[in-house]
Amino acid sequence: MISTQLIIYCINPRCKSPINPMGDSVCASCQTPLVHRYLWATGSSSAQITPGTTVADRYEVISPQIWLDTQPALPPDVPEELPTEVIPYLRLYQERLHLPQAYGFASNLEEDPTDILLLENVPIDKTGNIYPTIVEAWEQATAVRQVYWLWQILQLWTPLSELGLSRSLLVVDNLRVQGWCVRLLELYQTPADEKLSLQNLGECWQFWVASAKASVAKGLQNIVQQMCETEIELEAINIQLNNLLLASAAELPLVSKVAGSTDIGPLMEQNEDACYPNALSDLDEPLLRHLSIVCDGIGGHEGGEVASQLAVQSVKLQIRVLLREVTEQTVLVPPELLQEQLEASLRVVNNVICARNNEQKRQGKERMATTIVMALQVPQRVQTSTGWQSNNTHELYLANVGDSRAYWISRNYCQLLTVDDDVAMREVRFAKSLYRKALFRPDASALTQALGTRDSESLRLKVQRFIVEEDGILLLCSDGLSDNNWVEQSWQDYAIPVLAGQLTVEDAVRNWINLANEKNGRDNTSVVLTYYRVSPEYVVPVTPALPEEIIEAEIQEEEEQLDEPEEQEEQEEQEEQEEQEEQEELISFTESSQTLLDLDLELDMSEEPILSPEIPPTLITKPNRGKRLAMLGGVLALLVGGTSLGLFTWWQINPQGFQQMCRQLPQKVQQLCSPVK
Repeated sequence: MISTQLIIYCINPRCKSPINPMGDSVCASCQTPLVHRYLWATGSSSAQITPGTTVADRYEVISPQIWLDTQPALPPDVPEELPTEVIPYLRLYQERLHLPQAYGFASNLEEDPTDILLLENVPIDKTGNIYPTIVEAWEQATAVRQVYWLWQILQLWTPLSELGLSRSLLVVDNLRVQGWCVRLLELYQTPADEKLSLQNLGECWQFWVASAKASVAKGLQNIVQQMCETEIELEAINIQLNNLLLASAAELPLVSKVAGSTDIGPLMEQNEDACYPNALSDLDEPLLRHLSIVCDGIGGHEGGEVASQLAVQSVKLQIRVLLREVTEQTVLVPPELLQEQLEASLRVVNNVICARNNEQKRQGKERMATTIVMALQVPQRVQTSTGWQSNNTHELYLANVGDSRAYWISRNYCQLLTVDDDVAMREVRFAKSLYRKALFRPDASALTQALGTRDSESLRLKVQRFIVEEDGILLLCSDGLSDNNWVEQSWQDYAIPVLAGQLTVEDAVRNWINLANEKNGRDNTSVVLTYYRVSPEYVVPVTPALPEEIIEAEIQEEEEQLDEPEEQEEQEEQEEQEEQEEQEELISFTESSQTLLDLDLELDMSEEPILSPEIPPTLITKPNRGKRLAMLGGVLALLVGGTSLGLFTWWQINPQGFQQMCRQLPQKVQQLCSPVK
């Protein structure tokens, strides 16, 4: 039917007058923020429904295929047996930053008895307008953003291809952009008789790169030509595109300002949170410009607070080692390798806390643990697109375990970057339930992962890599702030003054914490805010000064380059030699990790809720053993790192637990413990 009055209902179940005019920001009766949840209605039949129509007595058709749920507090309709078409959306929930998520179904009985799948987390802004396609935004984008968009699409190629959905990346109108981020409207199944390859992707890209910015046009055209004309491997294209991305990003300056704080909260007796930096941090410490951490402890007094502090201390020690190793490299360290090293760091932290639990004979709910969300800005040296040497590639790595969150905030949007490890998310990932329905479970927010509850091999980790190519704020926080979506509801009031230069990051952190205490109040709160600026007028590098020997090596390298002959043959020989040296460098960076492959690891991937042990365990398919061991193999790059500093990290924090763990290892591995005995 055609609605005569545009209304929206308040989400507060205790509101006495929940009906409000559509467009209002808060409920006139109870002052609860109103939720305007815009959805994408899939299928050709939905495109025929006239704007202004109300479907299923709750969905207002704003424009073709864009619907507004006027009763967002109610669960959407979901059949008992999930249709096949919805399963890929559930399996790919971890990619929610780029992909839409299944919301529910609606029956338009007056027009068509077929149920219409509704998608949320779609590229639609807060006013109901769809974001532009890549084609529409391409010419106005910067050089680094053009390459960044293509790099993101390439990262989605494998997970979508594995589920037969690669066609989704070839439909131009399906690819939308929200600033730096590529987002898809929906997923398209690739026909069974159609085999898609990188050649198809290259053919799609070639029309875009024809109008790419001059500084990256040649590089992009060369990459696309290889994709179209040869059967090149995905890895080779990925390497070339990544190198071009880092070289173009390094053209920009990068200045960062960070501040953090933790607060006990008005109703709590002790603070189990920990963060880095905090009010006691040394402002001159080089690590301060690269690392930020928030941990939310579990286990009560002398439990959660100990676990969160252990995690922060251990991560800081390991990241110092990692950054030193990266700084000493003369070639770019691939993102896959850095991601593996950060995964290895979190496994070490997990085992440190586990060892402390075992020493104190803590069992069940008594075991201390902690969530973590951490961000690392990795400074690598690279030759830029215009030929000068930069000390920063603008890489930002993000890892989380539990429900502490990370947000990226610009002047125009607030983007949630992490996915919570809770029961609701687990039900979605195992394709058992749609997310909105899972939220109505009494145990929906119970954690399924935290550091310290089980052995490190049981952790399911994902480390994300981003490129800082716009002014923005990275906000890390515990659930004391993020609960009830207060970040999403209030970011404009608290972040934009920082971006506009009207408020310091320190004042912004205090304001966020005050908001958390006022609105959520029943928990500790930790907030770490990093303001990144790449505007041209700010030219101070964030990278600490390089050691003198590296500077001398750079000068010598530049002098040698000036003396190089111009002949093509000698240039090709030099390129071959450099490629061989790069391989040797990377092998050297990880060769010490091979010892861990001797460990006989028993994988236990159960994900029972940590805070609700009465819930029955969920059957989980075990990952490939070789892949898991390969990732664990990266640990020694941190533990050894050319010296025994990594082992010293663990020994320094927890000497008894370290020695206990060493005695449990095979004789061959126990030898590594000797330097710190």
